[in-house]
Amino acid sequence: MESAQSEMNILPNGKGHDLGDDMGVPMKTLQEEDQQCNRFDDPEGMLESEEFLPNGDGKKPLRFTDFEGKTSFGMSVFNLGNAIMGSGILGLAYAMANTGILLFLFLLTAVAALSSYSIHLLLKSSGIVGIRAYEQLGYRAFGTPGKMAAGIAITLQNIGAMSSYLYIVKSELPLVIQAFLKADPNSDLWYLNGNYLVIMVSASIILPLALMKQLGYLGYTSGFSLSCMVFFLIAVIYKKFQIPCPFEDYTANSTAAHLTLNTSTHSHDLGHSMVHEIDDSHCTPQMFTLNSQTAYTIPILAFAFVCHPEVLPIYTELRNPSKRKMQRVSNISILVMYTMYFLAALFGYLTFYGNVEAELLHTYSRIDPYDTLILCVRVAVLTAVTLTVPIVLFPVRRAIQQMLFPNKTFNWLRHIAIALILLTLINMLVIFAPNILGIFGIIGATSAPCLIFIFPAVFYIRIVPKDDEPMTSIPKILAACFAALGVTFMVMSLSFIVIDWTTGTSHAGGGH
Repeated sequence: MESAQSEMNILPNGKGHDLGDDMGVPMKTLQEEDQQCNRFDDPEGMLESEEFLPNGDGKKPLRFTDFEGKTSFGMSVFNLGNAIMGSGILGLAYAMANTGILLFLFLLTAVAALSSYSIHLLLKSSGIVGIRAYEQLGYRAFGTPGKMAAGIAITLQNIGAMSSYLYIVKSELPLVIQAFLKADPNSDLWYLNGNYLVIMVSASIILPLALMKQLGYLGYTSGFSLSCMVFFLIAVIYKKFQIPCPFEDYTANSTAAHLTLNTSTHSHDLGHSMVHEIDDSHCTPQMFTLNSQTAYTIPILAFAFVCHPEVLPIYTELRNPSKRKMQRVSNISILVMYTMYFLAALFGYLTFYGNVEAELLHTYSRIDPYDTLILCVRVAVLTAVTLTVPIVLFPVRRAIQQMLFPNKTFNWLRHIAIALILLTLINMLVIFAPNILGIFGIIGATSAPCLIFIFPAVFYIRIVPKDDEPMTSIPKILAACFAALGVTFMVMSLSFIVIDWTTGTSHAGGGH
């Protein structure tokens, strides 16, 4: 069996079959797919899973298009929306404070449009060759190096994302439990230990969901996760009309409440503190803002719509799949997330203006750490990020299977073992690594631009037949510009990290 043929003998969810299996499944050869590439873009939405013709030797190797998807359109939107929605939404108000409303809106709109076009390039490439796996697109474009590059980028990017989610669980869940139980923060109670809690959450919630055979089964949990973030958005909008500007810090209120001696002196100090607060608070929204932190917000916005490793797995499991239908799934998901991102950033910024912190919920805690609504919002955000981890784990597991076991049939033991190993390594990283922000920065600055901009563009240029679109065609020129934009983002992000390390300035927080 030739290497090229065996590489194509993979099913989309990591399953592989020997060529002798399932001989009755209709399929078409690569040459016939290239000759009929226009079928995938026909106005009637012709299905890519229609009957294929046998090859010359009478054998019928299974293709990615042979998989019968069963996930509905709505569940696919939920899954992709959940993949887009990350913990970065908590830092968007801070990003708006350092860019201004209009500049933030322009950047967010540009990134959403670029992300949608990037997904279009992925779907176009996959439709031409009948492949719905990122790694196999890399193999078709550049052989084994292309497949390994895509697989490594997906693995690094998604491991970083999962680690960031579990860091939120480790740091926030003990504070929520402590606030609800009014427990002593200095106590050694086991249920206030973030290390124990992150292990319990991983074992009881994330692992069972990660063991699902298909990504489509997580549509219900994705819908619930998105509803939690909608609750977060509603609370942010509600609090805008409840919190005055400038707000009073909780520590100042506590001091006033426990005033017993030196009333006049304390009143003078408190009054001076409030005057200082008023002087420092600018309760007028800024349309354009440029400062030292503005540059750090650009990568946050640039990577706010990272979902590309999940696009093709969701495409594979879509019922009656077509490129046009999957593009609608992507556009709707991006539009919904775009709306939620902008509203969360706008009302968070209009609540605190220049006093907003890199993590929005921390700013609310400065007013009242025992606010019941904000505590419920914290629980909702923790639930959302926890239910996002299994969605992000699926592409990593498939990338590992594509790289290490490309010709193996689906095996439950291997399926479970990879999930267990991944979760164990991520938990160890979260628990024992003293500071991996630099590692996360390097991963995000390299793998994210590759997955969003560079790979979709260069794969498209290599895969699309020259007869259909010569290198001088407008689509390929746009793809080349898109790849150049990705390289620019990579260099810019790495420059920010180097500046951050050399100056000791902290990041603005919250990536995907």
